[in-house]
Amino acid sequence: MKRKRLMLGAVLLLVPPLAGWLAADQLAHPSRRPLQDYHREFLADPAAHGVLLKSFTCTDGTPCLMCEPHPQGVLGKRGQVIRDQMTKKSLSLPSPGKIAGTLVLVHGRHGRKEDYLLIAERFCAVGFRCILLDLPAHGDHRGDTACFGGKEGHLPALALKEAAAKFGFDPKPAGIMGMSMGGAVSVRALAEKDAPWRAAVLLSTFDTLEHVVRHQAAGWVGTSLGSLWTRITGWFYQRQTQMELSAASSLAYVPAIQCPVLVAHGTSDRVIPIQCGRLLYAALPPAIEKRWVEIPGADHDNALITDFPIYAEMAEWMLRHVHP
Repeated sequence: MKRKRLMLGAVLLLVPPLAGWLAADQLAHPSRRPLQDYHREFLADPAAHGVLLKSFTCTDGTPCLMCEPHPQGVLGKRGQVIRDQMTKKSLSLPSPGKIAGTLVLVHGRHGRKEDYLLIAERFCAVGFRCILLDLPAHGDHRGDTACFGGKEGHLPALALKEAAAKFGFDPKPAGIMGMSMGGAVSVRALAEKDAPWRAAVLLSTFDTLEHVVRHQAAGWVGTSLGSLWTRITGWFYQRQTQMELSAASSLAYVPAIQCPVLVAHGTSDRVIPIQCGRLLYAALPPAIEKRWVEIPGADHDNALITDFPIYAEMAEWMLRHVHP
């Protein structure tokens, strides 16, 4: 009996470190999402979606796609829907096929640039060129560590600058849209010196990564043990990334943001609780124009596919602030 108790005690002592190591490894080295059938369908016939696609790689090795409106004004079904929605809002739209500005779209954890092709289809339909990039440890990027904006904040502007030079267009006006981890990367991009962005949309993202980890840990083991596991996760994460978990903090960078920002969040998000979004929104500088949008009933993974017209909200924001 004594031996069994000792063995049980040893197991219990090992559980928090093991759980922390696994959580840190998943944060730093998420499994890569492979190409899906709908990605391949889109890539095989982009004209059916009303766009033209060009692939390029930045000088630092970041893989990118550039998605432009079809020059003949062809629209896909999603493009037609969003143009109809914008018309009902009495917004002035560029003619189909015309480009009024550029948006950089930044994917979330476990995502890849191709996940945003259907988002780009909609934005292209209302007059934007879209640039999609793979973040390190995702898609086809050769980097193997995710730092949740801690080391990726320069990438959106780099992709915009190099696409403009390669394909011969003016990089301004430009906006940025990021979801989840991509929202944190976008906050860092907005805070960069000489940031080129006229407007931003941050969807289902967080105030601090530590807040998210603590929330998820508490959901598994309760508040007290959750705090312990968060500290252990942070310890392992720092050793895997050479960056403290607390450094993945959007709150530290929002004071430098100077352009209009729309923050949207699902009311039923169980991955990044809506409180994280509210805290981020509240921290935005009072001098900028900002807007808070709640997506009723949306969880983390379906925030873009509920009945709520979130695409129309995002497109209207970009048209009002990026469109010259």
